[in-house]
Amino acid sequence: MNPKICIVGSANIDQIAYVEKTPSDGETVFGNSYQMGFGGKGANQAVMAGILGAEVYMICCLGSDVYKDMTIENFNKNNVNTEYIQTVEGSSGVAPIWVDGSGQNRIIVIPGANDLIDAEKAINSLETIGMIDVLVGQFEIPLQVNESVFEYAHSNGVQTILNPAPANKPSEKLLECTSWFIPNEIEFEEIYGSTFNETNLLNFSKSINSNIVVTLGENGCAFVDNGKVEILGTKQVTAVDTTGAGDAFVGAFSYALGMKLPIIDSLQLALEKATNSVTKKGTQSSYRN
Repeated sequence: MNPKICIVGSANIDQIAYVEKTPSDGETVFGNSYQMGFGGKGANQAVMAGILGAEVYMICCLGSDVYKDMTIENFNKNNVNTEYIQTVEGSSGVAPIWVDGSGQNRIIVIPGANDLIDAEKAINSLETIGMIDVLVGQFEIPLQVNESVFEYAHSNGVQTILNPAPANKPSEKLLECTSWFIPNEIEFEEIYGSTFNETNLLNFSKSINSNIVVTLGENGCAFVDNGKVEILGTKQVTAVDTTGAGDAFVGAFSYALGMKLPIIDSLQLALEKATNSVTKKGTQSSYRN
């Protein structure tokens, strides 16, 4: 049976400008191309898991603008259940993105309706959905909402994945209810307060009850297994657009975890999907082979 996964998180409209070099202060540059697409860390992760075949439920909050119907239609096309999406008056979330000639990105997230997601409604939705295999959360919605839904999932024996992005220190309450903690290298450094290296990763892992995986971009990922740091590499490719690669990793890992694959196999699948995504333009549009 396909795993049953619930994503509680953000949904945005990505507004992507491609340039050779991003502008400095006061500088104007010409771009090469522009595209609008669907994004938001929660939505990206849901779509990746849905493409892989999981039974995915999305709990997010959309505004009353034109982006709402577009976003719901996109979820439905990508095997993501939209029955439990919340709506409010006002703007949906948007994310202006710059991608330079090397494929690196700079992103400004304007949360809009994402900031208004209701924790009580989210828990009511989880109760209605019934037992799930994996719950996934990120930091593009209020911390209190994550705390509430993770506590509910943890108390019901559900595995949880916390992707602390954009970087923000999780509360002790949230970490206590987190099965898998997955920052990238920069987020690890901001949360831990020191440079990423194997010693600091091992020390941090000893201070929390969660399993920890740190994504390292083109260098793969690092994780702690039986008190030892392990590094998994990934194939080298030419990056066109790195936007959403971390979300592809988390979405694929949630699918593999729900399928009860061995951890090494789960991480290798996540790396494969993340690496493939950077070879194409766009966010969710880059997830399909």
